[in-house]
Amino acid sequence: QVQLVESGGGLVQAGGSLRLSCAASGLTFDSYTMAWFRQAPGKEREFVAGIRWGGGSTYYTDSVKGRFTISRDNAKNTVYLEMNSLKPEDTAVYYCATVYDTSWRPSGYWGQGTQVTVSS
Repeated sequence: QVQLVESGGGLVQAGGSLRLSCAASGLTFDSYTMAWFRQAPGKEREFVAGIRWGGGSTYYTDSVKGRFTISRDNAKNTVYLEMNSLKPEDTAVYYCATVYDTSWRPSGYWGQGTQVTVSS
């Protein structure tokens, strides 16, 4: 079965950095467009960043542009989210997911999430 397993979350001070990883199994990873979403307490889950199957096209929500970088290693079946200059408002559970190429909407597979907490 398909599994997406996130890791790398934790507690960091504002201005710090974290690198999230999402290891995929049970699917032909290099055929899937992948994305990171996040959900803060009391808020809806939101799109953060996406990367198309070939890795040459990425997309970010405005609030993370210039601070976050999404990348993938198809040989390792892994997608990454490098997060720099973190702010308290980045605090959330971060999820990786498969998404549709054109809309960046979820296409069905989700990880279990990893908590990111940014202290002020």
